Amino acid sequence: MRILVVEDEEGLAESLRRGLCADGHWVDVAHDGHRGLDLARTGPYDAVLLDLMLPGLSGYEICTRLRADGDPTPVLMLTAKDGEYDEAEGLDCGADDYLTKPFSFVVLAARLRALARRAAAGSDPRPTLQAGDLVLDPGGRRCRRGPHDIELTARELGVLACLMERPGLAVAKQDILDQVWDVPHAVDPNIVEVYVSSLRKKIDAPFGRRSILTVHGTGYRMAPDGG
Repeated sequence: MRILVVEDEEGLAESLRRGLCADGHWVDVAHDGHRGLDLARTGPYDAVLLDLMLPGLSGYEICTRLRADGDPTPVLMLTAKDGEYDEAEGLDCGADDYLTKPFSFVVLAARLRALARRAAAGSDPRPTLQAGDLVLDPGGRRCRRGPHDIELTARELGVLACLMERPGLAVAKQDILDQVWDVPHAVDPNIVEVYVSSLRKKIDAPFGRRSILTVHGTGYRMAPDGG
């Protein structure tokens, strides 16, 4: 893969560069937000490792601008912040995954491979899923509510597909982790709540719907009629 690392801690950036190059990847590095955005826009990259707190432009701003440009490159956000609201904000601005410092390089590499697989999964054989006027095409990575297109990250798409494949049935958080995350044993099951919250803001709130319902003590279920 060709990977862009945007990280202002030069020691960490160099460590990531060496580790990723040792794994056989091409790596470019930027130490500030403006340079990172310029490189990301001139790409193409298979993935972007994006620090949250950067001089010039924050990781939030970079990710928001890339998505506004229509750039679908998978973004793995790196941050010293570990609050769920910080993670939710990262997902809302278009990041595909989120890793809190300090982190294991083995886990980071596994998540990068997972993002790359999902980004290349135009061959996803799953059929189009529908619940009322909510339509999800997992293979084409497209979602719409009626005539309105809805932009989802790769992880959001995976969580939504997991629920829409089982309309009306309760799906446990752990089942969602096992299906959507490549290293589910290394992930706190409560992360599913963050992605469900992000999905509700995109597919329900703007349309006055409640399609993803909480099943207390278990997980979530998709209303068969799309809410």
